[in-house]
Amino acid sequence: MTSKLAAAPDTGGRHTASVSAAIGRVADVTDAARTPAITPDEIERIRARVAALMPKVRADLEALVRIPSVSASSFDQSHVARSAEAVAELLRAEGLEVEVVTEGGRPAVIGHVDGPEGAPTVTLYAHHDVQPPGDESDWDTAPFELTERDGRLYGRGAADDKAGVMAHIAALRAHSGDLPVGLTIFVEGEEESGSPSLETILERHGDRLAADAIVIADSTNWAVGAPALTTTLRGGLRAVVTVRTLDHSVHSGMYGGAAVDAVTALVRLLSSLHDDDGSVAVAGLDAGEASDLDYDEARFREESGLLDGVDLIGTGSILSRLWTKPSITTIGIDATSIDKASNTLAASAAAKISVRLAPTQDPVAAFALVKAHLESHAPWGARVEVALEESGPGFAADADGPVYDEARASFADAWGVDPVDIGVGGSIPFIASFVERFPDAAIIVTGVEDPDTRAHGANESLHLGEFEKVCVAEAVFLARVGALHA
Repeated sequence: MTSKLAAAPDTGGRHTASVSAAIGRVADVTDAARTPAITPDEIERIRARVAALMPKVRADLEALVRIPSVSASSFDQSHVARSAEAVAELLRAEGLEVEVVTEGGRPAVIGHVDGPEGAPTVTLYAHHDVQPPGDESDWDTAPFELTERDGRLYGRGAADDKAGVMAHIAALRAHSGDLPVGLTIFVEGEEESGSPSLETILERHGDRLAADAIVIADSTNWAVGAPALTTTLRGGLRAVVTVRTLDHSVHSGMYGGAAVDAVTALVRLLSSLHDDDGSVAVAGLDAGEASDLDYDEARFREESGLLDGVDLIGTGSILSRLWTKPSITTIGIDATSIDKASNTLAASAAAKISVRLAPTQDPVAAFALVKAHLESHAPWGARVEVALEESGPGFAADADGPVYDEARASFADAWGVDPVDIGVGGSIPFIASFVERFPDAAIIVTGVEDPDTRAHGANESLHLGEFEKVCVAEAVFLARVGALHA
């Protein structure tokens, strides 16, 4: 991936700068010839400006979190629409030209403001929809009211990803009236539901999102006090496995011992997906090695909550198991519940499996391999059906070039330590759509989370000190990229 972007289509005057001309100059600058993009005094001014802005940024974040914008279809979607309008108003207040677009799905927000003549363009991505809260009794405080405890803000979406939205707005406010780049902010409304209308949005509005650098604020940092650039993400797929052994359920006393019930057959089938050491047993799936960072078993146990005495599964380094090797998890089972069970052989049972894939793996090919494995391991001749529910590719960045250099420098400016390149075991399938639509843009994947965030779980939280550093880093990054064209 390079940082030189071909000329963007005509956007009716939205982007007055020539993207190709601006970034052409960026790409031609060598490390040997380039002077520092911005001075230490400029960095300190940005840091002070962000610090002064944080009370207002926090108040706006609290207001966004109070809107229960769960994009899952079983929830009231009027809240998602209200959330989109709230984001749109925040952007309009900063002088952006804003439109709320739906394209058959949940509403997304696109805002743009031109930069100086000839300056590069940066697109900032986040999403305003959130995961369901789950069982509210698992939360220490109400999920849709931000609550501060020990320097962290707790609430659904406090980190994932309404803090990402507000980090973009904080960076914008830090340069209010003097933006060093052309800026587009794209806030999606259905990322937590698989981004079903994103392809249509990119098809119909992609010219408005074209940029020299695209910052995707939906990832994590290495640790509190240790910033990171996410350079790999695993792909993934979900599938439903159905096992049938009888044409109807029958009495376990009359037929048990000769006829197998579907639940037992399903359990035996699922166990075939792993070797004795817990490694994925599906032949042919890609696997790689992760970067050599200091991450031991004690840290993994603490961060994951693995119970004492429970062994780790798989082989190789822990980070390779988490970032670059496949994993298979049973995330749901349809079978008779314990409280409704009778002495009956179940005729059918089903399970949903989540398969995480190496960043290089083709998800279509991976599903074919998983399906073939399950069908060939059907126990006792049970009938097995495997249906693909959802899949998405991984991401592996060629994270070199001047824009990536400035991103890393911005992290160092904000934290006072150099960032590390990390992988993430989770999947963000829509990034592949950005890579395909904007092949010459530098894709910068970062985020506001840390290992204690618990995104998607109960008691999701945001570290306030780290959040301010994220805002500083993004504001500095805009200044650094803008300075490159001068």
